[in-house]
Amino acid sequence: MIYSVRGKLVLKELNFAVVECGGVGYGCRTSYNTVSQLGETGEEVKLYTYLYVREDAVELFGFATLQELSCFRLLISVSGVGPKAATSILSDLTPEQFAFLVASGDSKAFTRTKGIGAKTAQRIVLELKDKISSESLTGSVSKDAAHIAPVSAGGTSSAVSEALEALMVLGYSQGEAAPILGKLDPAMSTQDLIKETLRIIASRNIR
Repeated sequence: MIYSVRGKLVLKELNFAVVECGGVGYGCRTSYNTVSQLGETGEEVKLYTYLYVREDAVELFGFATLQELSCFRLLISVSGVGPKAATSILSDLTPEQFAFLVASGDSKAFTRTKGIGAKTAQRIVLELKDKISSESLTGSVSKDAAHIAPVSAGGTSSAVSEALEALMVLGYSQGEAAPILGKLDPAMSTQDLIKETLRIIASRNIR
């Protein structure tokens, strides 16, 4: 498995980039959002990658952040959504916007991407909301999470723990999400905690 590639950027197109590592050029299909974050050709770059294998093709996809890679993985897990459609969606939406739309159940927003119809958009929201809420990470939430939302029993709010795990499934680190969750009302629902955390993260990135 190729986890990432780091080297000299030798080619940059609308949805494609070539990174030369040790004399080998790795062609990565990608999103417009990632391409826009890459520097000029000749500069050193790093892409987090996903090797997509099917009977008639092997393609390498690369993304500027782990969050975008995580969103890509989630999208291609949806029935009827292939890597081309996934990168098109991520060309129109940042990882924060994508995650917020899924968490808020806004399927209509996905139809703005060319080639994504209403039924596919609805599947994206339905399948990913369920996956995010039911996905369990390997191991338990670390001891740091015990300090973000104390409850009467002295433990961690179930909704806060679930929100933290869901955000980590989406590619956000505990260091990014836990401090924000710690300032929110632990009585909020899991979905509301996720949506508010994503809103805060997105607002910080706009500044």
